[in-house]
Amino acid sequence: MVDADQTFVIVGGGLAGAKAAETLRAEGFTGRVILICDERDHPYERPPLSKGYLLGKEERDSVFVHEPAWYAQNDIELHLGQTVDAIDRTAKTVRFGEDGTVVHYDKLLLATGAEPRRLDIPGTDLAGVHHLRRLAHAERLKGVLTSLGRDNGHIVIAGAGWIGLEVAAAAREYGAEVTVVEHGPTPLHGVLGPELGGLFAELHREHGVRFHFGRQLTEIVGQDGMVLAARTDDGEEHPAHDVLAAIGAAPRIALAEAAGLEIADRAQGRGVVVNEQLRTSDPDIYAAGDVASFPHALFDTRLRVEHWANALNGGPAAARAMLGRDVTYDRVPYFFSDQYDLGMEYSGWAPAGSYDEVVIRGDAGKREFIAFWMKDGRVLAGMNVNVWDVTEPIQRMIRSRAQVDTEALADPHVSLEGLIA
Repeated sequence: MVDADQTFVIVGGGLAGAKAAETLRAEGFTGRVILICDERDHPYERPPLSKGYLLGKEERDSVFVHEPAWYAQNDIELHLGQTVDAIDRTAKTVRFGEDGTVVHYDKLLLATGAEPRRLDIPGTDLAGVHHLRRLAHAERLKGVLTSLGRDNGHIVIAGAGWIGLEVAAAAREYGAEVTVVEHGPTPLHGVLGPELGGLFAELHREHGVRFHFGRQLTEIVGQDGMVLAARTDDGEEHPAHDVLAAIGAAPRIALAEAAGLEIADRAQGRGVVVNEQLRTSDPDIYAAGDVASFPHALFDTRLRVEHWANALNGGPAAARAMLGRDVTYDRVPYFFSDQYDLGMEYSGWAPAGSYDEVVIRGDAGKREFIAFWMKDGRVLAGMNVNVWDVTEPIQRMIRSRAQVDTEALADPHVSLEGLIA
């Protein structure tokens, strides 16, 4: 069968799906490409939603992956505001839309992403309770923070992960009062550990953020449908006009699960199981981005990565695999964050218990340093804070799996490139 006779369907109109469609055309695929997005906005990138766009420093149009006209120009059949409710693997069809449209596929890519976890407590139906995952969420939250800043209002943020901290920083820049409730002992405890989590707590305290560690919300108190306060499990009541739930995200696996595709267990992130070509347990179905659980030989485990770079690179890798190209998806995980005057990049994978030492290169007190998470003298992950153009050598160190002299690694006068075998 020639390309022109084939139909490739992509479910999910985020960055992974949009970049997969782009790659199919760039690689010369001449068949039918159908991109189904459950949002009414054209595919967009998510980092600005908690960074530049939320802060009012980037225009709305800057978040979109392509200009709206690009899809027609490249013969991409874009279906906005349409939800796929069934996959028939035997007939090789998907059903979507209010009218139950059914289309055949030769290859199918699931790029359904993730959705914010919900607070399971009384009061979440109040008007001032927010999540941040979609462009519409960011638009609403931007207006809320503007009003809170103008009126000296309070926002309580449940969760001190990346989204929680970035929104906290934005809220303080607008002038809002901020309280962050976090069940862990420090911000980002599961990602950075106690060694670096405290640094982010101090950064935010310097800007007026109040933290409540080792606690979680038990109730959002309201009146006439509006938020008045948030209660924590120690009995304290925190004034609030608005509450943001930033307690993580869950992969959107319901469609894949209903179709009988293999799903990873909870320890491996509950994503759709794929191999190194991003192919699922069905040879004609692939998965990429937040929803995919892929094997990573470098870390000898299965990973599900929710960050921008995984969508940016995973979508094209899946598209090439769908075309029969030789693909091994083994990118080193990467993400970045901006909070106040702190910018950082993180490469690698070093969950709690996987490392035995953290090496600091530079001045952590001045927040100009690189941190390395080590195991048996090998670099598992590196985070550069207000130090730039070092991602490539950090990732090369991680990939090399070579032992590194930790004294030399900690010395800013020793070239990073010189430490790589």
